[in-house]
Amino acid sequence: MKILLASPRGFCAGVNMAIESLDLTLREFGAPVYVYHEIVHNRYVVESFKAKGAVFIASIEDAPEGAVLLFSAHGVSPEIRQKAAARNLNAIDATCPLVTKVHLEAVKYAREGYTIFLIGHQGHDEVIGTMGEAPEAMILVESIEDVERLEIASDAKVAYLTQTTLSVDDANKIIEALRRRFVNLVNPPKDDICYATQNRQTAVRQIACEADLCLVLGSQNSSNSLRLRELAAETGKPAYLIDGKADLDPKWFEGIENVLVTAGASAPETVVQECVDWLVQKYAATVEPVVISQENVSFPLPKKLRQLQG
Repeated sequence: MKILLASPRGFCAGVNMAIESLDLTLREFGAPVYVYHEIVHNRYVVESFKAKGAVFIASIEDAPEGAVLLFSAHGVSPEIRQKAAARNLNAIDATCPLVTKVHLEAVKYAREGYTIFLIGHQGHDEVIGTMGEAPEAMILVESIEDVERLEIASDAKVAYLTQTTLSVDDANKIIEALRRRFVNLVNPPKDDICYATQNRQTAVRQIACEADLCLVLGSQNSSNSLRLRELAAETGKPAYLIDGKADLDPKWFEGIENVLVTAGASAPETVVQECVDWLVQKYAATVEPVVISQENVSFPLPKKLRQLQG
């Protein structure tokens, strides 16, 4: 058996920043540190932080007045920020800068009188936060069918934004449908889908055709990880999204020679290596790194944490 180990894979700059932020906050302030929603969408990461004293909450009211609160990488709405301030919470913002970019675009387009189509998945933390910036001006669009159902004049003043973790191909199909319907459709000068999401998708597209089976490390609530599994499955190969080696089933590997292994942007490298080690030990697999592109992006820590560091 040969393991085709995709690169780039795993943590992106935004996830690295958010995890480092929570680590530093726990060290500087001590437990408990409250986190609004999961710091990133990965079960392994969340459970490891729970063990260190992080408390993940679904409502701002669940944090005691005056407590230390971290906003996750997915961002929050202005309403959540106001609620945190009203409870006198020491809020630290670990929102990914690429998500912040989409928030600022939403504010700009709303101020200029546009109706904004947000292409994304209903209920995702990032979508909830972005729509909260201009709820009266935004419409969530999840599919081409949603575009066809829109009751807006074809010459209306409209713009679109996208969730940062979408499938590039799926987003482009919806964008094309919007362009066919709306003659005045505008968009930001730079793509909203994040560099890491695009790079990991490109790697899967290029490598999956050489594999007999594809493994994506990531959690079921991770949008970008789900897209990687879907892309791999589109090649006609068996494709599985797993949290770690405990999810591996030996039946999957009967007659399999080449296995693509990759990871979503919120999956830690430790779980990747545990799965690789399992395959090496069980099947005497060899590992062939397949590098599609290099990533050298990093984001600074939140201002409050930089100030603590001196």
